[in-house]
Amino acid sequence: MAPVEEIRNTVVEPKSALTIAVKNVLFATDFSATSEAALPYATAICRHFGGTLHTAHVLADSSLLMMTGGVDYVSMGTIYDDAQADALNKLDQISDRFEGLPHHNYVRHGQVWRALAGIIEENKIDLVVVGTHGRSGLGKLLLGSMAEDILRHAPCPVLTVGPKVSGRAKLPTFPNREVAPVELELQQILFATDFAQHSMRVAEEAVALAAEFGARLTLLHVLEDYSHLGRRPDLMEECTGRLQSLVPNNAVLQYKPEALLEFGFAPDCILKVAAEHEADMIVLGARSSVQARSTHLPWSTAHLVIAQAHCPVLTIRS
Repeated sequence: MAPVEEIRNTVVEPKSALTIAVKNVLFATDFSATSEAALPYATAICRHFGGTLHTAHVLADSSLLMMTGGVDYVSMGTIYDDAQADALNKLDQISDRFEGLPHHNYVRHGQVWRALAGIIEENKIDLVVVGTHGRSGLGKLLLGSMAEDILRHAPCPVLTVGPKVSGRAKLPTFPNREVAPVELELQQILFATDFAQHSMRVAEEAVALAAEFGARLTLLHVLEDYSHLGRRPDLMEECTGRLQSLVPNNAVLQYKPEALLEFGFAPDCILKVAAEHEADMIVLGARSSVQARSTHLPWSTAHLVIAQAHCPVLTIRS
């Protein structure tokens, strides 16, 4: 979250009404249980918006070599053909469960993000859906290499489904039969912001979601550095006002948005508020990989929230 001294200088962008149109959804899968858990969200979103589902698997050279223990180039071609045929068969088995949902399957080869980037560009993908495992290793939290690549590079919003998603927010999976035509119900949406440059655009997405689903919307800002409160008694009121200003005046919402200010470590506060409000989705602005390296606003905030959240997290690149 933004340091206190940055808040006063943050520029609020012009307000504009926003509606959601999700015509093409990309579901990226590695055929793991983690990916399986994200599939119902992809199908439910497509059904709600009348969109087309694009299901993709990428064959990475490193994975093929690990499977074989290292082979010559002639054998590698045969191994790739077999792996591609197996992957296509698995994608067909998955899509057989879509109950008439418009869809396309892709098996690509090479570096994961480059392969997926081509699919995103070719099909004008509006949303990527991916599962994350959220395990720890070597002192850092790992979301999975595919999820990491997508989150850091995708030009469109990304919906991540982590291992701790539970309760009302957890959609059922049906591994051995058709995916039930479950409805995506969003009753509570939490939008957390650090008042970064493009926070208005991200807020508009959260507001549009709340309007689309008739959900309650909570807007949250976390002050991690609040040592200046003594010198600035008006700071809390200023931050609350900034949150309220992120909601367009012409927004048509069923419920009045709630503006909250929390103090402490941003990921912990976001997760706490999400749990207290029984959020069905968390909406976050995310820095690109370049921005994440060049600012003091850590990528780890979104990273930790995604891995620990009890509901899906929608990240929107700024």
